[in-house]
Amino acid sequence: MYSSVSFPTLTRIPSLSSKRKRMKLILEEKQQKRAAVQAEKDAKRGEWPNLMTRDPLLDSREVLELPPTKDTPFHNRVIIRNHHSIFNEALEADGFDFNNSEIVHTKSDDPEQVSETAEANIPIDPKELEHLILFPVVERFARLQTSKGNKDRAVRVYIVGDGKGMVGIGWGKHAQQQIARSKAISDAVRNMDWVERFEDRTIWTEVRTKHGATTVILRPRPVGFGLRCNPYVHRLLTAAGIKDISAKVWGSRNKIGVLKATLRLLHAGHAPLGMGDGVGGPGRKSHKGTGLRNKNQIERARGRRLIDLRV
Repeated sequence: MYSSVSFPTLTRIPSLSSKRKRMKLILEEKQQKRAAVQAEKDAKRGEWPNLMTRDPLLDSREVLELPPTKDTPFHNRVIIRNHHSIFNEALEADGFDFNNSEIVHTKSDDPEQVSETAEANIPIDPKELEHLILFPVVERFARLQTSKGNKDRAVRVYIVGDGKGMVGIGWGKHAQQQIARSKAISDAVRNMDWVERFEDRTIWTEVRTKHGATTVILRPRPVGFGLRCNPYVHRLLTAAGIKDISAKVWGSRNKIGVLKATLRLLHAGHAPLGMGDGVGGPGRKSHKGTGLRNKNQIERARGRRLIDLRV
């Protein structure tokens, strides 16, 4: 018979030098915390800054003295304030030399290379882009003939919607196809606006508009009717979440004209998110129409209440 014997576990005793190092680190952390608390208290006790005195960083200026001449017998002084960024003043205070020719700047001067991704400057979370409905409308190349040769650029037009009442259209141009696509998608997302829907499947009433040489009429239809309309109107309505509608297009059937005319009908208002495209672009004009009307607006215009007569 064998009996099991348990041996005690051996633990390593820390050396004296390691203990001293740990104690030193702990003391340094406590001193840093005390210094931060004391600096905050001193800042609160300090006097308020005098706004009448010139600040070397925030109040940058240049003074140009123009002495009198034969033509102008008066002495003039020109003061230029805040002519460049305060970061230049801070860099000069730190000893940065702007005239150094060996400095290599990494920032691009090409405005087309700024915010090239579809996730830049959009009013929604980038993760929500994966759930949006995307329809390509135009995918072609535009060629510009110049004295230095031909310049080819990719042109992309996309329809973007969430299928729940939000839809928009955007344009993108760039020498690279992928960047043009990203620009078109981001522009469409910024131009998305709300569409008034009846029962989340059709429109409230018949609407009609004329854009250039294109005339578009949209009519509401019952459940199960489907989308019987122009193919480009079909894509736009699908992205907006409309399921039952009939549409008629007269005159020019140019795809861009048809889409612009349909968007004029669908969008309830002509002020998109952020009162513009989000990057300083112009907003929609109020004289272009009022778009679709909801139930309350129709009742107010007719002076009667709408009642559902279906059983």
